[in-house]
Amino acid sequence: MKKIFFSLCILSFSQFGFSQKDQVVMDIHGEKVTKSEFLQIYLKNNNDPKFDKVSLDDYLELFKKFKLKVVEAEALGYDTIPKLKKELEGYRKQLANPYLIDSASNNSLVLEAYERFKTEVRASHILLRLDPNALPKDTLDAYNRIMALKKRIEKGEDFASVAKMKNGSEDPSAVNNGGDLGYFTAFQMVYSFEEMAYKTPIGSISDPFRTRFGYHILKVTDKRPSRGTIKVAHIMIAAGKDIAKETSEAAEKKINELYEKLQKGEKWEDLVTLHSDDANSVKKAGELPAFGSGTTQRMVPAFEEVAFSLKKDGDFSKPIKTDYGFHIIKRLELKDVQSFETVKKELQAKVNKDERSKKTQDSFVLKLKKSYNYTFNGNQNLKWFVQNIDSTYYLGKWNAEKLNTNKVLFKIGSKTFKQNDFAKYLKQNYRGVRREEAAKLIDSQYKNYEKAAILEFEESKLSAKYPEYKALVKEYHDGIILYEIMSDKVWNKAVKDTTGLKKFFEQNRTKYTWSDRIDATVYECLNNEIAETVFKMIKNDTINSKHVIDIINKDSELNLKVKMNKFEINQVSYLKNRSFALGVNPTFEFEGKYYALKVSEIIKPINKEFSEAKGTVTSDYQNFLEKSWMEELNKKYPIKIYSEVLYKIGEN
Repeated sequence: MKKIFFSLCILSFSQFGFSQKDQVVMDIHGEKVTKSEFLQIYLKNNNDPKFDKVSLDDYLELFKKFKLKVVEAEALGYDTIPKLKKELEGYRKQLANPYLIDSASNNSLVLEAYERFKTEVRASHILLRLDPNALPKDTLDAYNRIMALKKRIEKGEDFASVAKMKNGSEDPSAVNNGGDLGYFTAFQMVYSFEEMAYKTPIGSISDPFRTRFGYHILKVTDKRPSRGTIKVAHIMIAAGKDIAKETSEAAEKKINELYEKLQKGEKWEDLVTLHSDDANSVKKAGELPAFGSGTTQRMVPAFEEVAFSLKKDGDFSKPIKTDYGFHIIKRLELKDVQSFETVKKELQAKVNKDERSKKTQDSFVLKLKKSYNYTFNGNQNLKWFVQNIDSTYYLGKWNAEKLNTNKVLFKIGSKTFKQNDFAKYLKQNYRGVRREEAAKLIDSQYKNYEKAAILEFEESKLSAKYPEYKALVKEYHDGIILYEIMSDKVWNKAVKDTTGLKKFFEQNRTKYTWSDRIDATVYECLNNEIAETVFKMIKNDTINSKHVIDIINKDSELNLKVKMNKFEINQVSYLKNRSFALGVNPTFEFEGKYYALKVSEIIKPINKEFSEAKGTVTSDYQNFLEKSWMEELNKKYPIKIYSEVLYKIGEN
């Protein structure tokens, strides 16, 4: 829920830095919102903006509620809560990444990604999991183990067999696929994995390499020209790999019957609507998101292979089996890799967010050094560290207590970085460091420290240099504290305050009632003829629903579905606005399906018990708490609206 709410906050209430010469639209507790700021926010949240009084007033009410909550959160110190400060700092660093790269070098990465889109690589891998901050002894152990696996393969053992064995790959999927990842292209794997896959020749085994998941070796089994991006629809009959054999056989029979109907010319859309088990695509005639080169969307290899094998738009496949069930796939659209100019902007955005952008930071740091008149004094002042580092460092037990000076190591701009700063960095960054002689260790760690310190220095200046960055940080700041205060004042409070919740229920008990219900067995039939046959069968009290299913579905699993439940009539689309009597009711049609019902009980409207209405009551109580809270905030924080400015906001 937090991600959804946070996204809406960021989308809906962007903050911008504007000239103070702007006229003021609103003043809330001393915080002024300018005309330009409000206009930008208003336009961002309205695809078809209107500037009449009613539209502006409606939006202003939403904006006031948002601002009141943020002002209250700040007043209560939510932005000083350690966990929220840490969360915001994490977001701040993510937002800063695109500003801490060498644009020229980054362009080469964009071109590299585009060139990779033209080729798809198929590779298998073996993974030995390793925490990014693993101790050196654990890192060395993992490296030695994966080297041993590589040597076994080089001596002639089958890659897939080694991956599957008990002490082989620690990727859970390897048991079934032998490490085979299918075909992939740029951005579909972590960058270091992608790099190794594209650099390794077909048939070769890579050297061990490390990603955030651990150590890998990979074998490239094929490379081929990109097949582009494809959009398909499917009919799916669910049949997970752990279901009973009888259920799987029934699902396979059903998909085969659907395939025969398609071959005879029955409409795809009708069969999807009537029979597909994929709830996410059934309302869209089975359409799935595009996948292939240039997308992050991937399908299981068996599904992809069949989809791309279809020759033209409109063609459909024979039934296939995946771990999710049985599918018939219909090709909707196939696109070749688009021109570089067409996708350049999209690729740039992906590169900026991707770990590959860090490759350009070294050249960016060099530019910063020149820009800020960097000076280095570390040759002499680093010697102490070389002389005093020891093996306890790799265990996290080393400290710099004996360091009795604090000399400058380097200076950039107006800021100096000293020995104590580097000592602190060393103490905090010992995990995963390779064991080597003291001089090399200090040299390596100092380079890492200096780079990090210079980037952090530049990051501290981003808000002043880039208004759009400052605005984004403000958005995240407001979103984080808004979510937290809403949790405390409304969402979690409604859940935790069981006494208040039950009291609210008792005070509003008449709102929570069951409408007319029936306790019934519903027979959903493929056509009217089947419905009439079922109608005649269920009039005989000695025939139960299982017997009906066995007879009606003897020749086709598509003929009949049965549901048994207490149904709230006005909440079920095919029952709504109908009257029912005890016993067998006349058949009827709804949206191409035919129904026969046997009603065992008609249940008149009654009040719900608390347990039956708890979900709705909780939601209503949350709304009540929020409304009451907003009334308090409106009294607490005076708001002044400058109407003469607001209603002219659409004018130049």
